[in-house]
Amino acid sequence: MNFPENLRYTSEHEWIRVEGDVAYVGITDYAQSELGEIVFVDVPTLGETVAQGEVFGSVEAVKTVSDLNMPVTGEVLELNEALDGQPELVNNDPYGEGWMIKISVKDASELDKLMDAAAYQASL
Repeated sequence: MNFPENLRYTSEHEWIRVEGDVAYVGITDYAQSELGEIVFVDVPTLGETVAQGEVFGSVEAVKTVSDLNMPVTGEVLELNEALDGQPELVNNDPYGEGWMIKISVKDASELDKLMDAAAYQASL
């Protein structure tokens, strides 16, 4: 299982990587392994501002559907369009090509409420 040190994590198994004033969000390696084969990613919130902890979309696996929760308050700027044709990218590369959304972070102090890699790993 992979827990990159440069990310922050939620207790619902989302990760966030901040790059300047934007951030990438996806689900963790643990989450994708628990869900199994991912067949569809649905993010209907493009252009919307979603508060920390609110649902911004869902991920559908062969046997279940799981909500996606926003790690920090932000506006959804971009969806990973590659996932439309290749949702398995979430399984194969959850921290790279399998990212789900790009957001503008509204309040960087909310990042302090998230777990670092060691805390996330310990929570599993």
